[in-house]
Amino acid sequence: MNIIDRRRDPGGKSLANRQRFIRRARALVRRAVREASGKRSIKDIDKGGDIVVPADGVREPVLRRGSQGGKREYVLPGNKKYVRGDGIQRPDEEGGGSGASADGEGEDDFRFALSNEEFLDLFLEDLELPDLAKRQVMGVEETRPVCAGFRSSGPPSSLSVSRTMRNSLSRRTALGRPRPQDIAAMEAEIARLDGLDGQEDKATALRADLERKRTRMRVVPFIDPLDVRYRRYDQIPRPVARAVMFCLMDVSGSMDEHMKDLAKRFYSLLYLFLKRRYKRVDVVFIRHTHEAKEVDEETFFHARESGGTVVSTALEEMARIVQDRFPANQWNIYAAQASDGDNLPMDNLNTINLLKSVILPLCQYYAYLEVGHSRDDGGGEGSSLWRAYAPVVASDERMAMRKVSHRRDIYPVFRELFAKEGAGGTGAEAEA
Repeated sequence: MNIIDRRRDPGGKSLANRQRFIRRARALVRRAVREASGKRSIKDIDKGGDIVVPADGVREPVLRRGSQGGKREYVLPGNKKYVRGDGIQRPDEEGGGSGASADGEGEDDFRFALSNEEFLDLFLEDLELPDLAKRQVMGVEETRPVCAGFRSSGPPSSLSVSRTMRNSLSRRTALGRPRPQDIAAMEAEIARLDGLDGQEDKATALRADLERKRTRMRVVPFIDPLDVRYRRYDQIPRPVARAVMFCLMDVSGSMDEHMKDLAKRFYSLLYLFLKRRYKRVDVVFIRHTHEAKEVDEETFFHARESGGTVVSTALEEMARIVQDRFPANQWNIYAAQASDGDNLPMDNLNTINLLKSVILPLCQYYAYLEVGHSRDDGGGEGSSLWRAYAPVVASDERMAMRKVSHRRDIYPVFRELFAKEGAGGTGAEAEA
């Protein structure tokens, strides 16, 4: 008999059990989170909720009697189906496990509710900006506390017990405060002398000495306010890695609603990732048709415009903004470009020259995402912009490019472009 507790968590009382389950089934939960993200709208991408985990992946370990060893006798009822030597299938192999069965019984997949924080932690796990803080970064500084000695006043939380007791011991030793064991030894000696004849003078002298020691013990306290010390902290400034991400999106007439939706989903993931994982990352949004301009977040994701396609205008606008506001010796510069790959033929050469001579020398990393419908690209040749970018990607590890044609592919491609080094996925190679 299996007992399943389907009650809701009463006010977080089972938080430890939730965290233990997430750790134990982390791979299954992470996979379920990634599958769920591909079915969500952009506005719901960062919200928690129910995920479905296969029931077979969350079974608890059990102890069973070993099949070997020992002597056993069985009394079984007779049957008309089996004879000696027949193999008996397990119940779940006959349809009683996960999925549908002939008799209408089965086992539901395990549904697990994740909070927003838990969902985002799993959703953005193993992602990072490549080569962050590779350069010497100046500018805005943050501070960190460093222990810088002791002081005689402060909050109770900064009390240094070890330093206080050391000061107390030094003072008591210097002033000759008697120890409790010395007082006890003198009292024992006086009691012994009182029982002996002719020792009255010696006992009287010891009593006088004992009284002086008791007086000194009262005058010299065990801990004096002068002994108390508190830890002192100085705030030491340290340089902070500052980064800027340029989001370049093609919004020309060749980009239909499906392509724009794919690009927006990619940039939504990127924006969420940056704001979640990094404190000091500026994001610059650039939209372009035959001309490019910097826009705010609302305009970037929701404005409607159309026109021809000249990709070099976006790179020129990015170079201008870098020169004006983000000096390359003070900022880690990243860029992500999304386009359908169509470009004015005569502009391809200008785009490549700008990319190789101006943009890539400034950047830590440049990611190109080509969006489109599922189609055969003729042996992997791809669009005109894809073909133009391919030699650059092959020769410069700071650039990578990928293709997507369906929204379920956005997250896997995003992880490939921004996976941690050693976690797999980040690479400069072009993927046809």
